[in-house]
Amino acid sequence: MSKRRILVTSALPYANGELHLGYMLETIQTDIWVRFQKMMGNECHYVCADDAHGTPIMLKADEMGIEPETLIEQVKIRHQADLNDFYIDFSQFHSTHSEENREISELIYNRLNDSGYIKKRVISQAFDPEKEMFLPDRYIKGECPKCGADDQYGDNCEVCSATYSTTEIKNARSVISGATPIEKDSEHYFFDLPQFEQELKNWTKAGHLQEQVSNKLEEWFEQGLQQWDISRDKPYFGFKIPETEDKYFYVWLDAPIGYMASFKKLCDNSELNFEDFFNKDSDTELYHFIGKDIVYFHALFWPATLMGSNFRTPNAVFAHGFLSVNGEKMSKSRGTFINARTYLENLDPECLRYYYAYKLTAKIDDIDLNLQDFKKRVNSDLVGKVINIASRSASFVVKKYDKQLSANCIEKSLYDEFFEAGSDIAKHYEARNFSQAMRLIMKLADKANKYIDEKKPWQLAKIEGKEQEVHEITSLAINLFKVLMTYLKPVLPVMARRSEEFLNVDSLKWSDIQHPLTNHKINKFKPLMTRIEDDQIEQMVESSKA
Repeated sequence: MSKRRILVTSALPYANGELHLGYMLETIQTDIWVRFQKMMGNECHYVCADDAHGTPIMLKADEMGIEPETLIEQVKIRHQADLNDFYIDFSQFHSTHSEENREISELIYNRLNDSGYIKKRVISQAFDPEKEMFLPDRYIKGECPKCGADDQYGDNCEVCSATYSTTEIKNARSVISGATPIEKDSEHYFFDLPQFEQELKNWTKAGHLQEQVSNKLEEWFEQGLQQWDISRDKPYFGFKIPETEDKYFYVWLDAPIGYMASFKKLCDNSELNFEDFFNKDSDTELYHFIGKDIVYFHALFWPATLMGSNFRTPNAVFAHGFLSVNGEKMSKSRGTFINARTYLENLDPECLRYYYAYKLTAKIDDIDLNLQDFKKRVNSDLVGKVINIASRSASFVVKKYDKQLSANCIEKSLYDEFFEAGSDIAKHYEARNFSQAMRLIMKLADKANKYIDEKKPWQLAKIEGKEQEVHEITSLAINLFKVLMTYLKPVLPVMARRSEEFLNVDSLKWSDIQHPLTNHKINKFKPLMTRIEDDQIEQMVESSKA
């Protein structure tokens, strides 16, 4: 079977705040899939970047009295530290505020413009007369025109769920200065999305999206595609549109181009060829992992932008659901809006990696991080089942048999059952049904523990003449543990590395599981992970309260 060449991305975190556990769901999901591909012997590159443009970043930097460039640089350092500490193994983590992104954004825009896909027209918008800037909907507040609720955003009401235009909101005020917005005209640049309607209909039905996503897109096609406003007026932090003085690319134009820019940076620092992965006839694979809230951008605007500028489109866009904590929307007052760093200060990152894997399927259903269930699941599965197999067998092999595993593998049928389960586990990983893969692995762990319980090596060890049998039972148990840790390696890279040290092997490889370790010296067993305690969870929740 020939080696696949794969490029994978996850959505770009916005560079004006800290990463939280909702964002970590996506990078952990992506990282597990990438690590699995590499274990299968495929060439797989994982790129990401900070999304560093837009009004919120400009305003936050202004409020802090620093340049936007300083703000995004500071945030990038913190983002990278968090991602690194959750063992997210990027090939390249970049920023959308980069030369590579500027060049590719301009190239794509010029190609779209030359092909007649960019239109200009004058629109009327809310303008802050004090700050002298156009106001995005989220920067206008007032009374809802439908129910009269105060302090509602300029585009929708959180009380009655009505949507409306900023001109309809009553007693409107600018969130930035408090001034009453005025209406002002400005020429804007639009990407003519309706020209791609038929191509997009074909693309969205050709297996590139999950079924739930293609069904949702049907509704948008029925409403009719609209031209997409890709420009913003100054002041704005972003890239200037070519041949203009005061127009900037809207952040959502250059953000997905950031995937290409990050990969371009990787290519410039390695032997990789950018064209191999992005030209129209490329036979490499391209996958985007995203949250369901940004499907519209990734399944309509993005493929159309690529089609119109003569680049390849993605093989698939994989969307996941939202994260709730203890069955509810994340809340700062309850301490369930948990930042990645707060989690890391209290708990082992691999516990969360495992719990997310245990919950993740290929669907876009929401996922609940129930903190008590999280504790029980990790303690029961990882500590109580998997690690237990090694810890209860290792002491025999180390003390009684000078760390040497037995020369032959008894109960070969049991070992073969563990080996043969690998093809189903691999299929589930490939299909992003991590939940099914984890359940299969834990069923095997139960079997291994049951085998040890039935054989009772601790009792046999007291009977004269049973040394060989005890040696073979405990050696087989350690081999079953080795297979399980190989299957868990994409989810638990650090626990796998510690297991490699214990097993005295270079690397746990999927291709090696067929052959058990015989006549092989292992090392002394050291604890691989500690149980989660209630006080760690309580401390994390307490630290997260606003």
